[in-house]
Amino acid sequence: MTHDHDLVLRPSAAQTEAALHPPAGRTGGDLVVETLAGLGATTVFGLPGQHALGVFDALGRSDLRYVGLRMENNAGFAADAYGRITGEAAPLLLSTGPGALMSLAALQEAAAASAPVLAIGSQVPAAGLGGGRHGYLHELPDQAASFRGVVKSVHSARTPSQIPSALADAWRSALTVPHGPVWVEIPQDVLLAETSLPVVTAVDATPDERPPRPELTAVAADLLSRAERPVIIAGGGVVRADASGKLRKLAERLDAPVVTTPGGKGAFPWNHPLSLRSWLEDRHTTDFLEDADVLLVVGSGLGELSSNYHTFTPRGRVIQIEADLGKLESNHPALGIHADARLALQALLETVSERRDATAPERVRALLDRVADRIAAQDLTLEQDVLAAVRRALPSTSPSFWDMTILAYWAWSAFDARGANTLHSAQGAGGLGYGFPAALGAAVADPTRPVLAVSGDGGALYSIAELATARQYDLDVTWLIVDDGGYGILREYMSDAFGRTTGTELARPDFAALARSFGVPGVRTTPETLEQDLAKALAEPGPSVVVLPAVLRMFAPTHLG
Repeated sequence: MTHDHDLVLRPSAAQTEAALHPPAGRTGGDLVVETLAGLGATTVFGLPGQHALGVFDALGRSDLRYVGLRMENNAGFAADAYGRITGEAAPLLLSTGPGALMSLAALQEAAAASAPVLAIGSQVPAAGLGGGRHGYLHELPDQAASFRGVVKSVHSARTPSQIPSALADAWRSALTVPHGPVWVEIPQDVLLAETSLPVVTAVDATPDERPPRPELTAVAADLLSRAERPVIIAGGGVVRADASGKLRKLAERLDAPVVTTPGGKGAFPWNHPLSLRSWLEDRHTTDFLEDADVLLVVGSGLGELSSNYHTFTPRGRVIQIEADLGKLESNHPALGIHADARLALQALLETVSERRDATAPERVRALLDRVADRIAAQDLTLEQDVLAAVRRALPSTSPSFWDMTILAYWAWSAFDARGANTLHSAQGAGGLGYGFPAALGAAVADPTRPVLAVSGDGGALYSIAELATARQYDLDVTWLIVDDGGYGILREYMSDAFGRTTGTELARPDFAALARSFGVPGVRTTPETLEQDLAKALAEPGPSVVVLPAVLRMFAPTHLG
């Protein structure tokens, strides 16, 4: 008997001819770029290095678009953002040893935020592998060991024929929920080796699905249907799964208030009558969540920021939907449902009973009023005015990328993202330097809309060299640098804890003049002119820098008392 799949797998005459007579002069590097194209990649990020030149030589013979940044960690941030915007695994090409290791902080952020990145690093020649000290340039006893605790999976190819399968396995891993970064390494001599293997065409690396177990969603639906005070916490897993529409339908069917985590910004409409917004760093919100008799947590591990620094202690029943098995019930006992947020929410929509609660919008308004009163009592008008000016200047559909800076901490709680997958920050791993290179990656992913980056002066100096990248590729990114003369949040932390600061004050350049030296328009602004200057910069194509000299303060924490 002949089965349909037998017919599909049978090559055509043209395919057979091409396989029997592949082009001459191809190498292991060609197998890398052919496989990437076959997997569906169109753009790669990275930096060349001596051991990786076989890939870069082949890249010049391919149709893949290469975007080169000036430092590996920044290239990793750009690939991370590309993955967040497109949902595709962004290839990141790195060289051996120092070049590879420089990417680790960016890959940690991608892992924390579940951003798909396909990091491909070269290795010393195969003869140098095994842990001996052979004296090769960039040699490490076990380079992959440096990545195992950071990335989702580690893969290697030791012969040219292994390259397509290694990359396909890594691609599938990166895009199976939870998404994440993966590491592939290939020795220099394997990349340079000539090959007579057929040209790699379509590659099957379909990600595995993560559906919920039906008996668990049945229990969850029953709990939610009978709840008196259900509340939903929506995390980054909702955004990554493109499940905000299903979240809204479920909340409205249950009349359940929704709060979004910093990673879940935009997963639920800011001005919806059931929206608790994002004030998780607030005791009033913590009390509200603790009062829920059934708490549905979707796509969040209830980590430090999402639990008001672990002061949150739920009194009701917790249902947790989480694709990352390591986060499931890691902080609170729950009915744990290991599943993709989109599939699990769909299952709940199909099984939950409608419930009505006319008091829910009223309770939401009362909570937001209490939060507003608390902030209003702290004399933080400047901070709120600056954040509001940024929101008015930024087009509604434009994404924004925020570094670890005081204005970003405000944005986590108080900024209306106006849509899922539009506000991104480094709050997963918390490293400096994320905002600008990530914004560059987003501009590569979608050049049809301007992108905003927000940094402090300390974080800006981590990625200032990427002004050259922005200019070279004419990327439509406006970079807002809030210049307060130091590491502003650390200044506050140290002052509050010790009564003095050490190491927080910084000498810095004239950022506007420095931008202009790269051929990038740069202007200094004031809180009063910020909206106008920022809107003008965003409206003009290409890169630009807006510098705001201002010392901003954080709102008072509620978890320390």
